[in-house]
Amino acid sequence: MIRTTRRGEEPQTAGASTQESRRPERRVPGGPLALAIAIVIVLGLLVASLFVGVYDIGDGAFGAEMFWITRVPRTLALMLAGAALATSGLVMQMLTQNRFVDATTSGTTEWASLGLLLTALLTPSMGLVGKMIVSSLFAFVGAMAFMLILRRIVIRSTLVVPLVGIMLGAVVSALTTFLAAQFNLLQMVSTWFLGSFTQVVRGRYEVLWVVAIVTILVFLLADRITVAGLGKDIATSVGVRYEATLIAGTALVAVAAGVTTVVVGFLPFLGLVVPNIVSMIRGDNVRGNLPWVCLGGIALVAVCDLVGRTIRLPFEIPVSLILGTIGAVVFIVLLLRRRRG
Repeated sequence: MIRTTRRGEEPQTAGASTQESRRPERRVPGGPLALAIAIVIVLGLLVASLFVGVYDIGDGAFGAEMFWITRVPRTLALMLAGAALATSGLVMQMLTQNRFVDATTSGTTEWASLGLLLTALLTPSMGLVGKMIVSSLFAFVGAMAFMLILRRIVIRSTLVVPLVGIMLGAVVSALTTFLAAQFNLLQMVSTWFLGSFTQVVRGRYEVLWVVAIVTILVFLLADRITVAGLGKDIATSVGVRYEATLIAGTALVAVAAGVTTVVVGFLPFLGLVVPNIVSMIRGDNVRGNLPWVCLGGIALVAVCDLVGRTIRLPFEIPVSLILGTIGAVVFIVLLLRRRRG
C-alpha cells in the first residue's frame, strides 16, 4: 500500500511510515558492563583505603597488627556507612516525593544525636549496642515527626519540605547543644557532628553490620516504597499497605542514621548527593538505581576519607568537612536546576 505524498516528496509504504513514526527508545545508561566497571573502581578505592595512612603496615609484626586493628575495620565501616546512608536517602526522597530530603535535611540525624546525648547523661555506662538502640529510636521519632508535619502542610513546594526538616533539625540541635553545655559535654557533641573514621577500630565498628541488613531490606522493599511514594490513594488501590510501608521505610532510615551516628558521627548530605546524581544520569527507576546508589555512596565516602587522610599528613581532616562542602555545592546546583526547570 502506497501512502500519498505532497509534491516533492518520495512515496512511502505504510510499513515504512509506521517504523519511522516510532520514537527511538531511550536507553538507560549503565548496563551490566558499566556496573562491573563501577564495582572494580569501588574495589580499587577500598584497596587504596587499606594501604593509605600514617602507620607503615609493612613494618614487621606491628604493622601487620595495626592493619587488622585499624585499616580493615575503617574500610569496612566506610563501606557500610556509605551504602546505608545513600540508600536511606533514596528511601526518604521516595516517601516524601521530594529530591531534596535525606537524613540531613529532615532533622533525623539531629534527633539521633539527642538520643545519644541523653544516654551519656542518664546511663553513661551503657554499651555500644544500647546507645545504638536509643539513638535509632530517637531518629525514628524525629523522622516520624517530620512526616507528620508534612501531612499538615497545605502548600508543599519543592523547597518547603527540606526547609521544614532543616528548621526542625535546628531546634533539636539547639536543645542538644544547650544540654551539652549545661553538663560540660560540648566537646563530645562536637565530636559526633564532626563525622570521622579516626576512632573506628576493631571492637568498635561491628554494630555497623546492622546497616548492612538495612540496605538489604531496602532492596527487598524497593517496589513497595516506590508505590508508597506515589501517594496513599494510588498505593491503596494497587494493594500496598501505605501506612505500614511508610513506617517500615522510616524505621530503616532511622536505624541507618542512628547506628552511623553512634559509630562514625555526622555524615552530611550523603543521602542527598548520591541518589540525585544517579537519578540525573539513569532516571527514576528505584530498583535499577539501588546498586548504583550503594556503589556511589561507598565511592563518595571513600574518596572523601582518602582526601582527608592525605591532604595534610600526618594530620587528618574529618570526612564530614569534605562531604559537607561537596554536598552544599551539589545542593545549590540542584536548586538552580530546579529553578531553571
